[in-house]
Order: sequence, then structure tokens, then C-alpha cells
Amino acid sequence: MTDTTRDSGLDTTSFVPLTTDATGGPEAPLSAPAKGEKARSLGTDAWEELRHRPMFWISAALIMFFLIMAAFPQLFTNVDPNLADLSKAREAPSPDAWFGRDNQGYDVYARTVYGARASILVGVFATLFVAVLGSFVGIIAGYRAGWMDSVLSRIGEVFLGIPLLLGGILFLYIFPNDPLTTPFLVQVGKVALVLGVLGWPLIMRLMRGSVLQVKPNDYVQAARALGASPTRIIGSHILPNSLASVIVVSTINLGVYISVEATLSFLGIGLQPPAISWGIQISEASGIGMIRAAPTCCSSPASPCR
Repeated sequence: MTDTTRDSGLDTTSFVPLTTDATGGPEAPLSAPAKGEKARSLGTDAWEELRHRPMFWISAALIMFFLIMAAFPQLFTNVDPNLADLSKAREAPSPDAWFGRDNQGYDVYARTVYGARASILVGVFATLFVAVLGSFVGIIAGYRAGWMDSVLSRIGEVFLGIPLLLGGILFLYIFPNDPLTTPFLVQVGKVALVLGVLGWPLIMRLMRGSVLQVKPNDYVQAARALGASPTRIIGSHILPNSLASVIVVSTINLGVYISVEATLSFLGIGLQPPAISWGIQISEASGIGMIRAAPTCCSSPASPCR
């Protein structure tokens, strides 16, 4: 048998694939990537879309600002947040204390800066715990399906039926933090654990739906036909194509968990002094009616704050 292509003298390497339009006619040829140019991925397309939006850069700058504040509070203030001067209690804002001083003479600005660390740590730890646990359970439920999917989904619905704030109040009331003996990181970890245990079903259901959508695709079936193990299929094909929605929801949950931590600390069952957090500051101010009076009230002896 002879090679008709070679006999005809045609150069097959110069052929360019064509596409057709709706009427069946030929369109422009598909352009192949230039030599040495990498194929565009979904991440590259997303970056090209986001980097031209001013709101993206504003949001990124704010996030970076608060992360730097939580990691390096000394860059924003050189005042000790635990230094109380009763002679300066309830002082109005001044160059020495930008936000004024509270009822015990603490610098409100310094405690606001240092309080970012606890609130952001709780939010980050809870978000990571929820994303990891929810994704793991969701992948198992979606990939294995059958009775395992039913069992894991029913367990998730039980936890999903417990309100996040109410469950946190109940758990931390039964297992309270001792302000004198419980270390700071243990308090943070306990609050983050409570939020993570109550918040994982949402990510689980989201990941399960993404896995069920990706699993029937041809590239997954081809990998299975070639004998790839379930671990390889999940790690190389299913997980990378199912994480987008989880990442989006996790970034939203980060703010939710920071708000819940502040609420729990405000109620007196979250973080406990001498830990510093935004919720504790609001709780201390509201308990003595200082939210309206300080820090803008006058510090003179004739002031009604006195």
C-alpha cells in the first residue's frame, strides 16, 4: 500500500484547521498558539478581566491594608494597647490618641489596631477549616455517590439547620473560655473551630454540585478508561475544575465569620480579656454607655461624661 499523501507531494504540516459558521460555510482558520507561547487558562482569563477594573484594586488594597495591620500593628502605632491611664480616661481625640480614650484610659486607636489581629485570625482560620472540610466531604459525596452521598448529605443538613450564631452561643456557653488560664491562640482556635463545625455544610453542598457537574465530562471518563486511580482523577481533573465557586463563597464567608466573632465577643462568650478584639471593645463601651459619649465627649471637669 502506498502513502497517497506522500505521493501527492502535499505538505501536511502547513494545513490549518477550519471552522464553519451557522450556514455551513468556512470561517477564518483557527490560529495556533505561537511557538513558545503557553495556552491561556481560566486563571489567566480571570486576571486579564480583573486587572482592568478599579474596584478590584481598591478591594485588594483594603484587604492588604488590614492584613498588614493584623501582622505588623507596630507599623501603625507605637502605643501599648494594654497601658491604661485613668487620669486620661474619656479624653477626646487628640494627636496623642487619635480615637480618644475609653473609660479606663486605654488608647482606643491602639486597641483598634491590635484588635484586628484577633478578628482576622478567627475569620481566616474558620474560613480555611470550612473550605478544607467542606471540600473534602463534598468531593467524597459527589464522586462516590450512592448511599455514601445520601448519608453525608443528611449529616450536612443536620448541621445546616443549626443557626451559625445560635450554635456558637450554645457551644461557647457550655465550654467557655477562661480569661486567666486560656491562652490567646487557644481562644482564637476554639471560636474558629465552632464556626468551622457549623459552617462546613454550605461548602460541602457547593463542592458536591460542582463535582457532579464535572464528573461526566469526557476528560474525566478518558482518564478513568486509561486506568487512572480515583485519587489521580480527583486531584488532576475534578478538583481544579470545581474550586472556583468554593473560592468565591469562601471570600464572602471570611467577612461573615469576622462579624460573628465580633458578635460573640460583644455578648461576652467569645474572646475574653486580656485578649483584644473589635467585639470586646464594643462590648466594653456599650456596657457603660460610652458608645455615644466617647471618644468625642469633652474631658473637662464640667463635661457630662464626668
